Amino acid sequence: MGTHPESSADKLRVLLAPTLLIAVLGLPVPIEGQSADAGQTAVALKQLSVEELMNIEVTSVSMEPEKLLDAASAIQVVTNDEIVRSGSTSIPEALRLADNLEVAQQNSHDWAISARGFNANLANKLLVLIDGRAVYSPLYGGVEWNVQDYPMVDIQQIEVISGPGGTLWGANAVNGVINITTKAAKDTQGLYVETGVGNELENFSTIRFGGTVAPGICYRVYGEYTDRGGEVLADGSSVSDSTRMGRMGFRIDSDSDPATKLTLQGDLYSGLENLGTLGNTGLNGGNVLGRLTHTISSGVEISAQTYFDRTHISQPFAASPPAPPYFTGFPAAPLTDNLDTYDMDVQLHADLSERNKLVCGLEYRFTQEYDRDLSVVRFVPESLDQNLYSGFVQDDVKLSKDVSLTLGTKIEHNDYTGIEAEPSIRLRWNPAAGQMLWGAVSRAVRTPSRYDRDLEVVSGLVNAPSPYKFPTDFLDGSSSFESEDVICYELGYRTEPVAGLTGSVAIFYNVYSNLRSTTATTPTTYYPYPYPVYFQNNLYGETHGLEVSTTYQVLDWWRMHVGYDLLAETIRIEEGQTDATAATNETADPRNQAFLRSSMDLRPNLHFDLDLRWIGSLSIGNGPTGGPATGEVPSYTELNARLAWEINSKIELSVVGENLLHDHHPEYGFPGAGREEISRSIYGKVAWRY
Repeated sequence: MGTHPESSADKLRVLLAPTLLIAVLGLPVPIEGQSADAGQTAVALKQLSVEELMNIEVTSVSMEPEKLLDAASAIQVVTNDEIVRSGSTSIPEALRLADNLEVAQQNSHDWAISARGFNANLANKLLVLIDGRAVYSPLYGGVEWNVQDYPMVDIQQIEVISGPGGTLWGANAVNGVINITTKAAKDTQGLYVETGVGNELENFSTIRFGGTVAPGICYRVYGEYTDRGGEVLADGSSVSDSTRMGRMGFRIDSDSDPATKLTLQGDLYSGLENLGTLGNTGLNGGNVLGRLTHTISSGVEISAQTYFDRTHISQPFAASPPAPPYFTGFPAAPLTDNLDTYDMDVQLHADLSERNKLVCGLEYRFTQEYDRDLSVVRFVPESLDQNLYSGFVQDDVKLSKDVSLTLGTKIEHNDYTGIEAEPSIRLRWNPAAGQMLWGAVSRAVRTPSRYDRDLEVVSGLVNAPSPYKFPTDFLDGSSSFESEDVICYELGYRTEPVAGLTGSVAIFYNVYSNLRSTTATTPTTYYPYPYPVYFQNNLYGETHGLEVSTTYQVLDWWRMHVGYDLLAETIRIEEGQTDATAATNETADPRNQAFLRSSMDLRPNLHFDLDLRWIGSLSIGNGPTGGPATGEVPSYTELNARLAWEINSKIELSVVGENLLHDHHPEYGFPGAGREEISRSIYGKVAWRY
């Protein structure tokens, strides 16, 4: 290799790396004085230009490929380059790169993630898809983030929509949609191996191999293992909540026929979460998905997809001691949840004319769920089969050269509430090149889960003397629980005013009705307790806010990104109704969030990234047991950093520091001795590609 000529800018880059790294990590770092050929990087860490970022294709807004600049929605895209350069080792970590999300780590393995509010402990208003497969738990209506993962290097991009997506994606896409797509098999050819060790992320390894079966038919297989240590309490003492997870999978893509594309893929996982003296939570499952896309003629395409998904969770609960003189305790027992999901989906995409594009589809989903516990938490009935039928249609009409109107609706039928409709209208105006103004009005619903309808939290067996009565249940679902719904009004602007600078801003106003409440039983002389508490739909409210995101190419080797979110929530109790928690148990959201990211190529083979976030304080309810009590999670500022050195065309070394500004800090949870805090984490990694 020849000597790299040093300009003033080159000298600045070389000096900046060790200075910042020493300041952040407190570690000495040698800087290689010679650079590798930029075209021979180990993991091809070439950033898209800012212009290319605005032209990147997204599909989540209209189910049609369209440029990000033309997407009439509050959408942000996290690219593969951003994921890898951030040092993220899990999907929840990668989601911190989306400014329009609220991401809070609860402990070593659990996360609270939402958009535009309602990020409660069991957040249930965000729809998440991985390669078209909905990772939705009908048990409580949310996402089990501890089992959703994939090799980070093979994720193509993550599209994050803040705002309703029910017209296309259906129930539970109330406040946002996260659409995760992985790379095609043809883009992951050859052997890739990575392994690393650290203090919190104790060890992890990934191996992936891709090859070609025949012309136009490619495949990959992968396996990965992760071992994460436990977190700490406020006093710094360790918590036994470590996690071990293994995963393997495959993908096969065929495009040998230009008119027909076929994908077959699947994954298996198994792991344990340490719960200290209670034992371990067992997690395992798998899925298989097939997708066929066929071009019938110019502008007409049909696609069919089907998948099967199985999940198993076994979570231990402690024994419930007796409370004399009338209550009998329960033995320790696990809550077991087994879920099988079968899904079939057909879509038609048609260009009816140069000014009119139509997309429509039909879907059928069948879930078979079995929940059993001999202790405190129960679901009645234990076994439940559910059917979901849905159809949608969306028409995009170009009213003029610069103005487009999109109308659509989805109609669903579920076994709990029957038929639900989720319409939307969107208007897009391109007043000039590189500018887009959009507005939308949408309705979305969150349908009941088993948690809302079928839950029983048992308090004890009763032997009270007559005529007194005591409750046997503490918290119950309600067979009359209805769907929650929202009407959302949005206005946004996206622009590329000059080369190297892009920005977007969105404002929204959401009106919610039929929100979940907890209604206590009225005490009487012979029934002196407010239990059981029932779930009902006695809350309503409004949220409004602002989302700003901008990216600036400062120099050809230095990019900056800034984001800011403002969220205001007002949740009220319906007149004449009650709520046991005074409308405090459904939200746990910061009013303000701010983000600053810096991405530098100090040399063609030396990359340095910083990620600074400030999260405002949030109030969190203590649930029915604590009545209307609320506590605070204090605001915090944290910094992540990554330095990566590509030794040659095959090997890369990197060191990553997370949460570097504090030994540990809380991100979620009611204040108390048992609230866990998230520790500073540093790990090193070597990646080898052949």
